[in-house]
Amino acid sequence: MNACNEASARRRPAFLAALSLALLFFSGCAGVPTQSERQGRSDLKAVERAYWPGAAMPPLDAASGLSNYLQFAIMTQPAVRAAYFDWAASVERVTVQRSLPDPKLTFQAYIQDVLTSLMPGLMQEFPGPGKLKAAAAAASAESRAKYFAFETAVLTTAFSVKQSYYQLWFLDEKIRINRQSLGLLADLEQSARAQNEVGKVTLQDVYRAQMEQDKLATEISNLEDSRQPLRAQFKGALGLGRGQPDPALPARFESTPLELNGDQLLETAFARNPRLKEMESEVRLAEASMAVARKSKVPDFSAGLMAEVYSPPFYWPQASMSLPIWRDKIAAQIAAAQADKRAAEARLTAEQIRVTVDFALKTYAYRESTRDLALLRDKLIPKARSSLEIARAGYLAGEIDFFNLLDAERTLLNFQLEEVEARARREIILADLSLTIAGLAPEGAPLLPPSPGQSAPSPATSKSGRN
Repeated sequence: MNACNEASARRRPAFLAALSLALLFFSGCAGVPTQSERQGRSDLKAVERAYWPGAAMPPLDAASGLSNYLQFAIMTQPAVRAAYFDWAASVERVTVQRSLPDPKLTFQAYIQDVLTSLMPGLMQEFPGPGKLKAAAAAASAESRAKYFAFETAVLTTAFSVKQSYYQLWFLDEKIRINRQSLGLLADLEQSARAQNEVGKVTLQDVYRAQMEQDKLATEISNLEDSRQPLRAQFKGALGLGRGQPDPALPARFESTPLELNGDQLLETAFARNPRLKEMESEVRLAEASMAVARKSKVPDFSAGLMAEVYSPPFYWPQASMSLPIWRDKIAAQIAAAQADKRAAEARLTAEQIRVTVDFALKTYAYRESTRDLALLRDKLIPKARSSLEIARAGYLAGEIDFFNLLDAERTLLNFQLEEVEARARREIILADLSLTIAGLAPEGAPLLPPSPGQSAPSPATSKSGRN
C-alpha cells in the first residue's frame, strides 16, 4: 500500500507538469485566419500607411494649394477619425468571430471528512460545423460596410472643405464688386452735384445718390460680417477646434476638375459611390447573418478530460452536446434574418434611385448655371456696362433723369452679383458631383484603390485663377 502511495506521489509532479504544458499550449494558440480576414487586415494596413491620426500635417498658408487643405481636413476631422477606428474595430472582430471559445480549466473534488479525490481537467467547446465560418463571413461583411462608411466620411469632409472654401472666395468677390459700385455711386453723386451747381437738376438727385451709397455701404457691412460664420464653417470643416488659430485662405482660386460626361459619370457613380457600396455590403451582411441563423439548428459540442490526482492514474473523459430543440426560436431567427435581408435590399434600391435622381438634378443645375454664366458674361454684363455709360452721358447732357441713371447702375450691379452667384453655384455643384455622387477621391486621400471595373472619368486639367 505504501508502495502504491509512493508511486502516486511520484506521478503527481509529472501530471501537474503535463497539465501546465497543456495550459501554456492553449494560451499560446492562434487560429487560422480566413481569406476575408487576411484581406481586411491587408486593406487596413494599406490605409494606415497613408492615414494615421497625429501624423505630420501638410502646411496651411496662403501659398498652399487647395489639396493641402483637403489632406489636412481628412487627417484631422474627428468624423473621419471615428469612422476609421470603427472600421479598424470591425476588422478585429472578424478574428473574434472565427475563433473557438476559450478552453475551460475544471476541477472536481470529493470531500467527506477529508479531501479524498481531486480531479483537474480541461474542457473545450466546439461550435457546430460551419458556425464559425458563417460568423466570420458576417463579421467580414460588416467590416466591408464599415470601410465604405469611412470612405463616405472622407469624401463628405472633402466636400465640406470645398463648399466653405468656395463660399468664402465668392463672398470676397461680392464685396469687391459692391465696393466698385460704391465708388461708381460716389462718382454719380459728384456728377449730380455738378449738374445742381449749374442749375440743371435739384438737390434731390444728390440725395438719391447718397441714399444709394448708404444702402450699398450697409450691404457691404453685412457681407463683411457674414465672413465670420463662413470662416468658422471653413475652420470646422478642417477639423480645427475653438482654441486653434484661424487658417489662412489659399491665395489662388482652384476650380474642381471634372469632365462632365453624363452617361460615363453616372456609370462611375454606380460603380464607386461609397454609400451604394456600403449598402451593398449591408446586403452581404444580411445574407451572412441568414447563414448564421440557419446554423442555429446545428448542435454545439464540448469535450474534455479529467485526471484523478490522489489515486493511481485514472482519467475521466467528458463530452456534451447542445440540443437545439426550440424550433420556434430557430424559425424566428431565420425569419428575422430574411426580413433584415429584404430591408437591406430595399434600402439599396432606394439609394440607387436617390443617386439617379440626385445626379439628374445636379447635372441639370450645372448646365443651368453654365448657361446663366455664359449669358451674364458674354451678353448681359457688357450690355449693362454700355447702358450705364450711355445713361451717364445722357444725364450729363440733360437728356435723361437721375432715376434712369440709377436704374442702369443697379442693373449692372445685379448682373455682376448674379454672375458671382452662378460661379459659386457651379463650383459647389461640381464638387458635389465629383465627391459625394461619383465618389472620385481627392488626390492623396487615404483610400483603397477602386476595384477592377470601377473606372473613373478622366479629370479635366485643373483650373486655376479667377474664372
